Amino acid sequence: MLALNERIVACERCPRLIAHCRKVAEVKRAAYRGETYWGKPVPSFGDPEAQLLLVGLAPGAHGANRTGRMFTGDKSGDFLYAALHAAGFASQPTATHREDGLRLNNAYITAPCHCAPPDNKPLPEELAACRPYLEEELRGLRRVKVVLCLGRIALENYLKAAGRGPASHYPFGHGAHFAGAPQVLCSYHPSQQNTQTGRLTMAMMIAVLEKARSLI
Repeated sequence: MLALNERIVACERCPRLIAHCRKVAEVKRAAYRGETYWGKPVPSFGDPEAQLLLVGLAPGAHGANRTGRMFTGDKSGDFLYAALHAAGFASQPTATHREDGLRLNNAYITAPCHCAPPDNKPLPEELAACRPYLEEELRGLRRVKVVLCLGRIALENYLKAAGRGPASHYPFGHGAHFAGAPQVLCSYHPSQQNTQTGRLTMAMMIAVLEKARSLI
């Protein structure tokens, strides 16, 4: 996984995304004015021997695009890592930067898009350009028994990368469970839009993670 992550970080397949990552890193958010942003594709993170694979969407502009680690440095990550810790998959409940000591236990986090996209919306052709990395990860993560897709886009792109389909056989819904090897679970994405409105609560997130553990 190390060599693959190095290739992901060096990737420049999508000029629009690379330009956006660099611009955000240059302009910055006022709260992070004194920090040096990562500003490039964000590698996957976790235990390469993991039995649980989490698939997100894309790095946050001022989260992972700033810190250089998946779901680190923004509200979505605060929510997700707190739930992962509560379910026993993370060594600590917080994720602030790449050197904060956080470790994932039997879990690995990736995304169908490794660059922060404008408005959090990667284009279909950008997702297609990034898909070979996910396909390679799926081949390399040999012990995965459960894939947890965080959101509909995560599910759709996992199915494409894994060659599982048709998509109509996998209707998305929070808590949806699909048999197979590996088994697939779904959760709403831990975006602020979902967590602040109560569409996704901490109890709901932890319940899905505990379901994943029971399937493992």
